[in-house]
Amino acid sequence: MQKILKKYFPIFVLPTFLVFLIVFIVPFILGVGLSFTKFTTIFNAKFVGLQNYITAFSSGQRFGSAFVFTVIFTIVCVITINILAFALALVLTRKIKGTNLFRTVFFMPNLIGGIVLGYTWQVMIDAVLLGYGKTLLADARYGFWGLVILMNWQMIGYMMVIYIAGLQNVPQELIEAAEIDGANKWQTLKSITIPMVMPSITICTFLTLANSFKLYDQNLALTAGAPLYKTEMLAMNIVDTMFSRNGFEGVGQAKAVIFFLIVAFIAYLQIKLTSEKEVEH
Repeated sequence: MQKILKKYFPIFVLPTFLVFLIVFIVPFILGVGLSFTKFTTIFNAKFVGLQNYITAFSSGQRFGSAFVFTVIFTIVCVITINILAFALALVLTRKIKGTNLFRTVFFMPNLIGGIVLGYTWQVMIDAVLLGYGKTLLADARYGFWGLVILMNWQMIGYMMVIYIAGLQNVPQELIEAAEIDGANKWQTLKSITIPMVMPSITICTFLTLANSFKLYDQNLALTAGAPLYKTEMLAMNIVDTMFSRNGFEGVGQAKAVIFFLIVAFIAYLQIKLTSEKEVEH
């Protein structure tokens, strides 16, 4: 069987590889090349060197402020989502009634599209704020925490499912041995449970970090960057530069390349740091 699989492996892999090459690799290489040009289409590109990258960081591009807002938002979301999801997973891996129902209910928000979520939460948050004579778009702080609440509500259930899978794989013998040795619940959690679920923590941290950094749909629907672009995130800034400003296509492409490098570096660093703490079962 192994010989047959090795023999026909290239045949089965080829269609997927061709699709990946056409849909991802080729556009990515073209995009990097276009970031060094001024263009409206790929057929009239004019090389301008690093000018697009210099323009991307100029004060009029809002790229710096969008980056700072995105970083702060990502840090808050990664911490809150993972802590709450892990806490829910701990509760729902205990023998309580209705566990499967609760898991389903908490997971369901992840199935709803970002645009729908954005407009729904905009209505709900404004309904609360109007009672105090405020609106979601009146202050950047309201927009920031609105986005945080929305992101938490959408992703906690998904991360919870991953944490539940990790917790269910923790050997019960280790927990029982710790209890016999006199360890309390906090000591057991800190010294046994958390180290054993580090692979799940690695995955969940990566997913929350990546999804928070590249957030677009929810940002567009909830605040659209208002007020005065103070709640504009990186993805929205890039799309606005690329498609809303004539002659700035190359700058938008340069921002996209910078965005990719930032996310790739942070994701690599996060995976490396958390992977080092994983233990063998």
